[in-house]
Amino acid sequence: MYRTRTCGDLHLADEGLVVTLAGWVQRTRKMGGMTFVDLRDRYGITQLVFNQELDASLCEQANKLGREYVIQVTGTVRERSNKNPNLATGDIELEVSKLNVLNTAVTPPFTIEDDTDGGDDLRMKYRYLDLRRTCVRKNLELRHRMAFEVRNYLDKQGFLEVETPVLVNSTPEGARDFVVPSRMNPGQFYALPQSPQTLKQLLMVSGFDRYFQIVKCFRDEDLRADRQPEFTQIDCEMSFVEQEDVLQLFEGMAKHLFKVIRGIDFKEPFLRMTWQDAMKYYGSDKPDLRFGMKFVELMDIMQGHGFSVFDNAKYIGGICAEGAATYTRKQLDALTEFVKRPQIGAKGMVYARVESDGNVKSSVDKFYTQEVLQQMKEAFGAKPGDLILILSGDDAMKTRKQLSELRLHVADQLGLRDKDQFACLWVIDFPLFEWSEEDQRYYAMHHPFTSPNPEDIPLLDTDPGAVRANAYDMVINGVEVGGGSIRIHDSQLQDKMFKLLGFTEERAQEQFGFLMNAFKYGAPPHGGLAYGLDRWVSLFAGLDSIRDCIAFPKNNSGRDVMLDAPGVLDDTQLEELHLKVELK
Repeated sequence: MYRTRTCGDLHLADEGLVVTLAGWVQRTRKMGGMTFVDLRDRYGITQLVFNQELDASLCEQANKLGREYVIQVTGTVRERSNKNPNLATGDIELEVSKLNVLNTAVTPPFTIEDDTDGGDDLRMKYRYLDLRRTCVRKNLELRHRMAFEVRNYLDKQGFLEVETPVLVNSTPEGARDFVVPSRMNPGQFYALPQSPQTLKQLLMVSGFDRYFQIVKCFRDEDLRADRQPEFTQIDCEMSFVEQEDVLQLFEGMAKHLFKVIRGIDFKEPFLRMTWQDAMKYYGSDKPDLRFGMKFVELMDIMQGHGFSVFDNAKYIGGICAEGAATYTRKQLDALTEFVKRPQIGAKGMVYARVESDGNVKSSVDKFYTQEVLQQMKEAFGAKPGDLILILSGDDAMKTRKQLSELRLHVADQLGLRDKDQFACLWVIDFPLFEWSEEDQRYYAMHHPFTSPNPEDIPLLDTDPGAVRANAYDMVINGVEVGGGSIRIHDSQLQDKMFKLLGFTEERAQEQFGFLMNAFKYGAPPHGGLAYGLDRWVSLFAGLDSIRDCIAFPKNNSGRDVMLDAPGVLDDTQLEELHLKVELK
């Protein structure tokens, strides 16, 4: 055996035992006639001691060890004289009697420490070394534990785990597909699944009334901190359910994960908010509710007083930052520059401080009497010491989104987004369609199989834009961690949906005929939800990006710099696939 114990499980109770360990050299240090080596494996670190007086040749051998050498040692567990409370094994050390170098190593390009000196690109190139760092390893251990608990929870709820194909047909209505050429079918392509949506609906038709899968999905999208070209979903579907059934069961899963993984016991039901209210009061369909700063509309108060910016606006709204009246002019100017950034697009910002005596001091004082400013203060419920920030614009939706960015930015500055605090809610009643001015047609806000709210079905013929979807998202700390809908299970309603989305009968049959034909054989009412496993893990780990909870992620350009992928194919491969590459 290469080892009888691991580097993380030796304690004072093991004193006197002779054990064999194996792992990587974290660091070495020489102190007089003693050499100390920190030996690391997946389970922890154990300090090794080599004593020159006991065995000079062994000590000399230890002095030649380099960082990341792979070694095997045998020795006796002893109590440490200088204990390390920061290590699980900090009460003991191993007095080594035998050393075997299993493999030497070149000096790594960055230090294998939590606080490493390696930049993102360098660490991604050598990801196999980055994974040796304790902080990264713990993220993957957390991921494993969460996946285990998901399976445990769903198994107890009667779900079956069923694998669905990875090579499927393309669905142009969604995000961009990754496509795979077929050698045996010249000129034809598979697509990698963006979601197993239609396949899990077919499982419902098949009578598998509770399905789940922890499944890899693929979308050829521009990347952000919470996006990767390949990602993992906790994908679920249920038959004979309404929206409330789905919300209850998957809120239960969320509470289970919080309790088991984070030790947080949510007793109260999660808040629910309509999409309309989320956009009206927070400018986002995934509002962060760890803090206040709810939007207040000010059209009635601030228009008609000679300030043309407001008088000509279609929307005026603001937020109140409690206790932030101490912001300096320099800080306020920086906020103004922030909202004027091209990616946000506001033309400017108005601010008002509530003074200690209750009076309001504003950047547009010359246009407003104190009486009007007091009405504004009352609209926010502002108190002395508070700071009011106001934006306006020609488009209410656009201005609210700008105000949302300002709200989050100020919250960050004030330290209001504590990663150890969690605010959970369901956002419901999304619009079923969104209108494209460019294409002059409706698109499905979720996907073409989302059922309309039963109350709104008559509006499909008269006012499709007003139809609410029977859909829902779970949002935690401003992050959409999952979403789903009740599906259309009636063939006639699905046909109407396709027509509203501009599908010809031939195109609908070509892309989704297999599903529509299946519905003719008796489709049950069904619905489901998909949680993003990567987002859940990053949320629980307190990460700003999902990348560090994925073993081998892509960079911001969608490249795997370790494997140097994607890459070119040689001429022989292209010929086999009946392909010719022309770069434009």
